[in-house]
Amino acid sequence: MLLKLFLAFTLIPVIELFLLIKIGTIIGSINTILLVVLTGFIGAWLARMEGIHTMLKLRSNLEKGIVPKEELIDAVIIFCAGVVLITPGILTDLSGLLLLWPITRKKFKQFLRKKFDDMNSQGNINITHFH
Repeated sequence: MLLKLFLAFTLIPVIELFLLIKIGTIIGSINTILLVVLTGFIGAWLARMEGIHTMLKLRSNLEKGIVPKEELIDAVIIFCAGVVLITPGILTDLSGLLLLWPITRKKFKQFLRKKFDDMNSQGNINITHFH
């Protein structure tokens, strides 16, 4: 686990730096900075909109007496997307935007479910009602 964290905290910034330099040589440094700022603003706006929408669905389900499992998972993913979006860079912004987009967020939730189910079946975790 320590190796994975080390690689994530060293490789991702190096890849981001490489991409920013490459994009900067193609579209110019000012345009690259504007691109990063623009994706940050769009991401923040989208995170806010998706967060509000998810919280309204969560509240509605609670009022109906329905356990809002999907909405809670969405809320965590939206929060993580927001955290990723405040990290400057192209790759992190793209990842954050993909997590905010409902279609790709749904695919990510399916991936997480499968991952948790696999871990649960191997005895690594004990999640009985993740679905």
